Amino acid sequence: MFGVGTKKMLNLMILKILERYSDERRPLTQKRILELLDIEYGMKCDRRSVKSNLISLKEMGYDINIRRGVYIRRDFEEAELRILIDSVLFSKTLSQAQAKRLIDKLKNLGSNQFSAKVNHICNLPELYHSDNKRVIFNLDVLNDAISKKRKISFIYNSYGTDLALHPRRAEPYIVSPYQMAATNGRYYLICNTDGHDNISHYRIDKMTDVNLLKIPIKPKRDVPEIINGFNLPKHMAEHIYMFSGQSIWVKFWTSEIMLDALVDWFGKDFKILQKDDERLLINVKVNETAMKFWAMQYGESIEVVEPLSLQETIRATAQAILNKHC
Repeated sequence: MFGVGTKKMLNLMILKILERYSDERRPLTQKRILELLDIEYGMKCDRRSVKSNLISLKEMGYDINIRRGVYIRRDFEEAELRILIDSVLFSKTLSQAQAKRLIDKLKNLGSNQFSAKVNHICNLPELYHSDNKRVIFNLDVLNDAISKKRKISFIYNSYGTDLALHPRRAEPYIVSPYQMAATNGRYYLICNTDGHDNISHYRIDKMTDVNLLKIPIKPKRDVPEIINGFNLPKHMAEHIYMFSGQSIWVKFWTSEIMLDALVDWFGKDFKILQKDDERLLINVKVNETAMKFWAMQYGESIEVVEPLSLQETIRATAQAILNKHC
């Protein structure tokens, strides 16, 4: 709270009032600003002082409209803020405390009216959030490592029967980080693990004791999978479940009804090779393990025809499931 009668702070008080109470749809009159100055800060002044300070704020670079009512133009529209809030709300990477803190910060970027609109977001405790309270710190370290092209070390964890995270092994993983990506509500680190030649994916919410090392990363040209460069959209389309390993060309029959699902999972990087009555022959490049799980997920709607090795793997998996449920 500002000191009562501190007129040197008047421009900052007016700015705070505009941020809290005004927007393009709800401008303030100078009379209302005078009332709020008195209510909020015990500050009494005249309209001339308000106007001169508004002009001063504009000269300082604040985007303030003073023609037809007074309001501050915001960096984010209310709909944009709601999208950002929902992305945090449904994130499975952040802890509950981190999500709540970030949502409160996003709410404060809007006016009081906007904050009141989103007060119904009260089911945060019921939604799943990560148990790892160091995710935000991890993201900071990873950002630094990627920008500085340096390796990192970390402990990688899995859930035990007590539903708590436990290290998979005692010694830390050492990797060359290249990119971070979000999919299915999770953040993943895309990297190369020391001692391997392929690309690896690690869930960032399962990483603890993340440390930036002084060792330079392995150049991408030395990793066979990305020897010609790294294309994130293409990589994400080929690794729909973020499994590591080579991508292969897969052909399968499906129907037009599945086109929405194909675009959702693979983007538009697939080809329709043949249209036969109600069926489509699709050709797509995708991680082989991911394709097996995807084919099982949509088993009634697709028929894999190539490669034969994948077709046989799917058949064997389906038979094993059938045997367990007979």
